[in-house]
Amino acid sequence: MTPPRATYRLQLRENFGFADAGAIAPYLARLGVSHAYLSPIFKARPGSAHGYDITDHAELNPELGTEADYAGMIASFRREGVGVVLDIVPNHMGVGGADNPLWLDVLEWGEASPKAGWFDIDWSVHRGPNGGRLLAPVLGEPYGEALRTGKLALKFDAEAGTFAVWAYDTHKLPVAPPTYPMILGREREALEWSGDRFRDLPNWRPQVAERARVLEAELVALVRDDADAREAVAARVAAINGDWRELDRLIEAQFWRVAFFRVAEDEINYRRFFNINDLAGLRIELAPVFAHAHARVFAMLGAGEIDGLRIDHIDGLFDPKAYLVALREQADRPFYLVVEKILAPHEALRADWPVEGSTGYDFVNLALGLLIDPAAEGAFDDSYRGFAGARQTFAAVAVASKLRIMDHEMASELAALGRAAARLAKTSPLTVDLTRGILVRAIRLILAHFPVYRTYLDLGGTVDEADLRDVAWAIARARRGDPDLHPSAFDVLAAALTSDAAALRAKELGRTASLRFAMRFQQASGPVMAKGVEDTAFYRFNRFLALNEVGGTPDRFGVAPAAFHKAVAQRAGRWPHAMLATATHDTKRGEDSRARLAVLSERPDEWRRQVAVWSRLLRARIGDVEGVAAPDRNDEYMLYQMLVGSWPPDMLDNPSADALAAFADRIRGALTKSMREAKLNSGWAAPNAAYEGAALAFASEALRPDAPGFLSAFLPFVADVARLGVQNSLVQTVLKFCAPGVPDTYQGTELWDFSLVDPDNRRPVDYGARGAALETVGGPLASSEARARLFASLMETWRDGRVKLATIALLLSLRRERPDLFAEGDYRPLEFSGAEADWGFGFVREHGGRRLVMMAARYPAKREAKPDWEAAALLPEGRWFDHVRGRAVEGGAPLRTWLGALPAAVLTEA
Repeated sequence: MTPPRATYRLQLRENFGFADAGAIAPYLARLGVSHAYLSPIFKARPGSAHGYDITDHAELNPELGTEADYAGMIASFRREGVGVVLDIVPNHMGVGGADNPLWLDVLEWGEASPKAGWFDIDWSVHRGPNGGRLLAPVLGEPYGEALRTGKLALKFDAEAGTFAVWAYDTHKLPVAPPTYPMILGREREALEWSGDRFRDLPNWRPQVAERARVLEAELVALVRDDADAREAVAARVAAINGDWRELDRLIEAQFWRVAFFRVAEDEINYRRFFNINDLAGLRIELAPVFAHAHARVFAMLGAGEIDGLRIDHIDGLFDPKAYLVALREQADRPFYLVVEKILAPHEALRADWPVEGSTGYDFVNLALGLLIDPAAEGAFDDSYRGFAGARQTFAAVAVASKLRIMDHEMASELAALGRAAARLAKTSPLTVDLTRGILVRAIRLILAHFPVYRTYLDLGGTVDEADLRDVAWAIARARRGDPDLHPSAFDVLAAALTSDAAALRAKELGRTASLRFAMRFQQASGPVMAKGVEDTAFYRFNRFLALNEVGGTPDRFGVAPAAFHKAVAQRAGRWPHAMLATATHDTKRGEDSRARLAVLSERPDEWRRQVAVWSRLLRARIGDVEGVAAPDRNDEYMLYQMLVGSWPPDMLDNPSADALAAFADRIRGALTKSMREAKLNSGWAAPNAAYEGAALAFASEALRPDAPGFLSAFLPFVADVARLGVQNSLVQTVLKFCAPGVPDTYQGTELWDFSLVDPDNRRPVDYGARGAALETVGGPLASSEARARLFASLMETWRDGRVKLATIALLLSLRRERPDLFAEGDYRPLEFSGAEADWGFGFVREHGGRRLVMMAARYPAKREAKPDWEAAALLPEGRWFDHVRGRAVEGGAPLRTWLGALPAAVLTEA
């Protein structure tokens, strides 16, 4: 298996499908990437914007194109020498609607469905007259209102001979065939006889479903050939829909319970992806489910259509390692394999996983951290406290946010863990008095303090030292969080979560039962972390938005060079082919937005003054002299960072009214999402229209072209920060393409990426413009003599983004010329001397006697203020070729004299 040289992420959707992806294959090849990295391509819910709500693992998504379109895309890539890495989704499927045959079968037959065991469903939660019922939280209003106002309607499918209740004509809820007699009635002899045979279905076990299909076919023939029967069925359907009480009686007899979507917060009885009701968790650990979900994937690998897989949400699986081992063992050939895994700063990817590494969220935050001046942390604290009145640490905000999530949106998941823990406790007389309520309180606090997404205990009882450490950390803090809770609750949970055989034996608790509880806990801890921290705390703690990124830690203000070197050296030794990312479809702001915001860490005092000026101007405009109107100060502080980070380069001078209006729409969308995710002044379930309206009006006021007070104060500052931010962006780019690993370019980010949170970062990409831009730089890049002039020219016109594109193209060319050096080369820090030694950064890579040096300058604002800064790179002996300036050089001079137009240099031995 040859790992990718470099990947390019494509988000496929209805307006950019297989044919469109194939059409840009020549551009990707010219750019220099080796593999297209595709978002999920299997059949998903209609209108899916991302493809993660898969409804059929065997069929391609028809919205992306036909089988022929897919084959054409693969052929186009192959002609250009571009391989494919495919993003797959083993954790969950899209449900609701009328598109998932597996889910519809479970709704129709309940626990008797052969597919019922494919999903994590607790049938004990909702009971009906015929047994367990699956919650269907698809209603946008309380059940009674939907029922009485006709939002729920019975329908007959005359071509299939089946009945279903439909919610809003969108969500199909199949009627169980044994209850058809309630519909067919007794008015017509033929229908009564048909109903009588449907009533007899339970006597056909275990072939009930097969017998039902026969009876449904007979019903099809009856209504087709007998006009009276056809009219009678229609009349019965109309009568039931006209009497909501009768429709309610029919619904009550089903294997599903249709409900208001908010009921899921407390009473959902199937495992979800996070708190999303229409994504149901799969039991991929079961062999039949695994085989079904991967049959097409393995066929693609075997046919050479794809070369690698990216596994979505690996932490959602029951046993991640076992899943990955099964992938390796059941595929016909070796393939590239990476996992989406978010690591805490102290955490390492599991060394025994048979993967090439992660998708690179750790690198996102390492690279950014290197650009941030840690000396500014105190000033940023003061600024945030002074303006927003924020006093809590991020750790406290994170704990509060996770508790909020468990008390509301994910109360069902907490309740499910409580039920599982109570069942375990009741198996021993020594723990039987630990009630579900007590255990829920303890579990809630442990999850709130959990320092990682999950631990990885397996059914064999294997436990890692890291797991023991993280569980102990969480339980120690949980104990302090509720000193009134009896300590035995924590003792039992600690024993189960660490598979402590001695402690379990002392409590007379079965080890296997304890392991199963622990593994269910592990599947729940990740969603609590994701929704509580990334999707809540990151929108509450607005001290410095550049740090509020997926996989990041907002309380880690910058990364020291030594810490960067240590982390990357470990990657080079253990995961040399892991992905290197600086932007993904899930990052919360563009890679160049974060790099630009990093400049603020060099100018904290000026930032504080500017924010105060902007606030006075805008609040005066809306007549809020006291500063108490919406948005609150925390949201306002966030807005200013949002504006600085995402302000388009072509709007730095006298932006037009149309440009301001278009940008204002994007800002309002991101601001709305941010307010709702924070769950303080508004929320998704119950938006606060008054607050949101006032906050959006405030943002719009800042972007009004006919009221230039704010803009006249804002534009000079953002223009200066943007100019300096370009240098940070280019350092970040060079880092990614020179460090050990597989650099990934998220679609379109080869030019500037000042996008906001999704869906803004999934906007259509203009590949025509990018192709034309690449043509303009390709020729000069190929000429060593022309490169210095090219980069000097591109820096003068930096706003068009071609300087970033040219940098990427140059480094991809270098990776293509020296694949072994980049793929296998070792890594060691480059040392610097001088008064400003920490302003320089670099490393050396070596393989097979060939060496490469990357060195860069940090802190553009500080360097501009002190042009004669002193930092000298201690280069290895030898003659070097400078690929940016296109000439042979020798070492020994100060770093600033090495830097031409770019703030970084890439050297190989001449």
